[in-house]
This record gives sequence, structure tokens and C-alpha cells, in this order.
Amino acid sequence: MSAPLPSLPVTFRPTRTRVVLYSVGLAQLAALTAIALALPKLSGGERLSFVLTGLLVLAVLLLLGRPKVVARQEGITVVNLTTTRELAWAQVVRVNLRVGDPWVHLDLADGTSLPAMGIQPGIAREQALRDARALRDLTEKHGAVDHTAG
Repeated sequence: MSAPLPSLPVTFRPTRTRVVLYSVGLAQLAALTAIALALPKLSGGERLSFVLTGLLVLAVLLLLGRPKVVARQEGITVVNLTTTRELAWAQVVRVNLRVGDPWVHLDLADGTSLPAMGIQPGIAREQALRDARALRDLTEKHGAVDHTAG
């Protein structure tokens, strides 16, 4: 028996990965700031460059933690690193997460494929598999309604 469908709206995101990214980002910012303050021979500009480097690395790690997939009554929103795409349920033909894939891919009705980086097996494989199945089941349920309406 498959798991019950999650109620909408539901957000899928790699929570463990985000925790690691955010923790590492904050730790390295704290370390670089501490180094900048602890070294007595640094000029003000050199101290500032340490802190700015820490902020830059933190910003990149925050960006890497951005991906998510939001399923709503109206459709799916896929948020990847730098892009956001809104999809109607009927646009999604298939949800794929094959062995070795870094994240889910959505096969679209126009023949293209869209990566959905919000579901990635990285350090939480079982959760990613559950999320991919749930998104697949939601797509089959809601997409079938849209296909028969026309």
C-alpha cells in the first residue's frame, strides 16, 4: 500500500542538505571574522577582506540551499538555484528520479525536461525517494483531472 497523498500546498526541499550548507556557511563566516579580528598586523582593509570573503562564501551556500518544489492546487512551482518556474499540473508528464540522478527531473508535455533540484537524494536518500513518489502521485492525480477536462 502506498503512502497517503500529502495535503496541498506541500513544499519539498532537501532539509538536511540545507542544514549542512547553512551551518558550514555560518561557521566559516565566524572563523574568518575571528581570524580577521585576532591577527594584530592586519590593516583595516585586510580585515574587511576576510569578512567580505566569509560573506561571499555564505551567500553562495545560501544560494545552494534555495531549491524547493512547491505543489499547490493550481500546479507546481520549481525553484532551482537562480530560476523559478510555474507549471500547471497538466504540463508535467512524468516525475523521474533514477539511480545516480542528483535530483528529480520532470518530463514536460512540450517534450523538454526540467530539473527539480528541491528533491535530491544527496544525504537524505530515503526522504528524496518518498518526496519523489509523493510528487509523482500528486502529478498523476491532478494531471489526470486536467487531461480529461479538455
